[in-house]
Amino acid sequence: MSSNTPRQPTRDLRFFLTVPHACSYLEGREATTLFLDPQESPGQGVYDALALLGFRRSGRHLYRPHCEGCSACISVRIPVAEFTPDRTQRRLARRNADLTLHLRPAIYDPEHYALYARYIRTRHADGDMYPPSHEQYRTFLTLDQPYARLLEFRLAGRLVAVAAFDQLEHGLSAIYTFFDPAPDLERRSLGTYAVLSLVDLARRRDLPHVYLGYWIRECRKMAYKQAFQPLERLEGRHWRRLIPA
Repeated sequence: MSSNTPRQPTRDLRFFLTVPHACSYLEGREATTLFLDPQESPGQGVYDALALLGFRRSGRHLYRPHCEGCSACISVRIPVAEFTPDRTQRRLARRNADLTLHLRPAIYDPEHYALYARYIRTRHADGDMYPPSHEQYRTFLTLDQPYARLLEFRLAGRLVAVAAFDQLEHGLSAIYTFFDPAPDLERRSLGTYAVLSLVDLARRRDLPHVYLGYWIRECRKMAYKQAFQPLERLEGRHWRRLIPA
């Protein structure tokens, strides 16, 4: 069992609820989102505290699900010190050993956007992020803050993936990963390799966790998160071991 309590009080912060809207993950359900007031402009300490309570970042906004009568969205994280890659993950690491990784600030880059647009059009044409646009990309994945970073993956100079993440006091928070959907790269499983790379980066920086956002048991697209074991889930204000199904 693992638990954390926020070091910085959050009681004086203002939050807002969205009106109910169609759930992006479970068909036929409505969702409501709790947002930190965008005017709050929280510092790093507030972000660290809210992340321990299950909040995520999208652009300038910190949010978490707040759906009446539904608790399907579960915050999950990898305890870095306890994580050991399985056989498949070790094979993927060897397969991608020829990639070079570069850390970048989370600022707009036309090369990144071109890859993002191709990824959305190919992999998520049926989702609410389609069609991609420059404005959508900027508001979602760029942020002029020292904790917001991008990790590039290149194959002989060719950009094949980008992982957006934040560095918190208690870990790395994976925001979003997009990659080249070309058939010649399928065997590399670049989404999985990006998570493995963040775990390795967190270990090298002596950070205890990698946050993977929300996991929904009934959502097939989120099933990959269970491959990272052990995994912890947020229950109330405490993080506890998630027992694999």
